[in-house]
Amino acid sequence: MRRPIRGMLVSLSISLGSLHASHSLHGQAVEARIGRFYDSTGWTSYRLGVARPLGGVFRVQIHADYLRRVGNVGSVAGVGTDLTAFRTGGEGPYLIAGLSGGLGSGSSNDFTDFWGSWSAGAGYDVFPVSFMSIGAEGRWRQLSLGSRGGVELVLGLAIHGGGGSSPPHGARPPIPPDAPLLEADPIAGPPTKPASSSTAPPQALNDAIVATAAEAMGRRYTYGGTGTNGDGFDCSGLIQYSYGKHGIALPRRSLDQAREGRKIERKLKLLAPADILTFSNHGGRVSHVGMYIGGGRFIHSATRGVQVSVLSAEDPYGRWWYKRWVGVRRIVR
Repeated sequence: MRRPIRGMLVSLSISLGSLHASHSLHGQAVEARIGRFYDSTGWTSYRLGVARPLGGVFRVQIHADYLRRVGNVGSVAGVGTDLTAFRTGGEGPYLIAGLSGGLGSGSSNDFTDFWGSWSAGAGYDVFPVSFMSIGAEGRWRQLSLGSRGGVELVLGLAIHGGGGSSPPHGARPPIPPDAPLLEADPIAGPPTKPASSSTAPPQALNDAIVATAAEAMGRRYTYGGTGTNGDGFDCSGLIQYSYGKHGIALPRRSLDQAREGRKIERKLKLLAPADILTFSNHGGRVSHVGMYIGGGRFIHSATRGVQVSVLSAEDPYGRWWYKRWVGVRRIVR
């Protein structure tokens, strides 16, 4: 890399999944990249990294990098980190900055020279489906070897787990089901006696569906989880499970659940128990779902497992959800 380095990096970024072992709906993500950085002969680049939320609008990725000269001897390897702002798992723009460095050589395969790089730019993600995003990214990258800089362009395809985003770091823990209600509502909390099937009267059936969801309180969040054999749930898995126990089949994905039933105006006073609440970042496609249980509260599988959260513009924790609340679907008429 001592030769002049000019050009652009065009890469395909594939997120391989989410490892939801900690407090994030989109949790950790493993991301692999392959691309090309062009000088007179060009370099093939490879990247493997792990990303996770830092809290609020920020995410960080730690990655390993390897570049090999195309058709000639020369390779470099190292590690780096990227920090993104506003890339919280929804559709829209974001900012990115990164640092990387390591050892290598532009004229041999001996890792004898130090190299470093900084970059900064912006990107944009769109979500054709809830679990997959397609995006474009542009950066200015400056490399120490050869003291050359250039524009870096990235085309991305990302597979997201679970659906949803991370609430602010250090936010108030989710409230218990028996916490005081915030508004008058048809029920004072999750009922305790489930109905046996979807032939029950609508109110009794809705109460039974909520009760089934409440019975799962405390179950851990599991990416792709449907509660099978005592396993945990992801957000849409909990909704599908709760309705399915009462003979109502719903699609598996949150994006598809957001099309079921009848649309209800997005006002707290119009909500009824068992309504499906849909959430999205940046006003994009639905990325998280929960079930309204009354009193301005909803039950969902999120960062700390199956929990009850408040839906309020005034509550510090509930405000985060309230701002991302985009719709209501009523399944039982």
